[in-house]
Amino acid sequence: MKDDAKREAAINKILRMVAPGTVLREGIENILRAKTGGLIVVGATETVLSMMDGGFAIQCDLTPSHLYELAKMDGAIIISEDAKKVHYANTTLNPDHTIPTSETGTRHRTAERVARQSGQLVICISQRRNVITLYQGNLKYVLRDISVILAKANQALQTLEKYKTVLEQELTDLSALEFEEAVTLEDVTRVLQRFETVLRVTNEIRRYIIELGNEGRLVSMQLEELVSDVDEQAYLLIKDFVHPECPHTPHQIMSQIHNLSSEELLDGALLARFLGYPPGVNQLEESVPSRGYRILNKISRLPQPVIENLVEHFGVLSSILKASMADLDKVEGVGPVRARMIQTGLGRIQEQVLIDRQI
Repeated sequence: MKDDAKREAAINKILRMVAPGTVLREGIENILRAKTGGLIVVGATETVLSMMDGGFAIQCDLTPSHLYELAKMDGAIIISEDAKKVHYANTTLNPDHTIPTSETGTRHRTAERVARQSGQLVICISQRRNVITLYQGNLKYVLRDISVILAKANQALQTLEKYKTVLEQELTDLSALEFEEAVTLEDVTRVLQRFETVLRVTNEIRRYIIELGNEGRLVSMQLEELVSDVDEQAYLLIKDFVHPECPHTPHQIMSQIHNLSSEELLDGALLARFLGYPPGVNQLEESVPSRGYRILNKISRLPQPVIENLVEHFGVLSSILKASMADLDKVEGVGPVRARMIQTGLGRIQEQVLIDRQI
């Protein structure tokens, strides 16, 4: 999964460079419409220069029209790493012919070999098939039509909305159990699985948004409205139920969960071990008290340092719920006014949870 994360980061970086709305993408689209084909190498490194044979030193600004005109010639175009300058045009590239390639066309074979030998981004624009293929190192990515990506993004948004609804119901049920002091480890791991599922769909949509460029603004707005606080809620959940002797921080535990495969994510025992609970623990019978971070964060205008002081002073949510005004007042940063606000806020949250649970 770590390799997958690195590959994902590499693809996202490439997609930002060639996203709709960029100068480079506009030039590529012009080449595509003209059906001239093209080969563009990003970065005039020593390795790339050593493969060059012939051509012209241009040293001009990269504009869509310049790129389009230069692509009318047969050779490759070498541009700067920041995609702002054209260094060379109409040059022949001679990569190591022993480098394996799965491509069949001459232009694509050259592109893949140049990418593998140099490690640079190579953009291959097919003359006949109207396809844009990106190569970098051993990475290959075919850019899809904007309408196809938009359709996939909207479908993923609908899926995310369903998953988010299920997650919210699970969180309501968990909150009710927290107030009843009846949370089991199985309840916690199940909600963690829901969180991770939502986050994975979110990441997939973010990839679509990057690929859509300036065409993805509406999708981005919809996504942020759906998942604006999901990361924070997942963090607070872990903070509430992590074992006291767990050697990892909540952020480290979240990273461990992100790196799980889809099959591993279904293993509740594995998630329990990440939280610091011993192997073989019976999740259905293991009662786990909530510290109250997630519930306390629902009280408006309650500063984070005060929440930390409350949990440190009382230890668990049940003790905070049972605390009198005088007990709350003893906590640093609370005071009489804030003590009343905490009591009132917790009572209101508990009532709302019970109502939501019955709906």
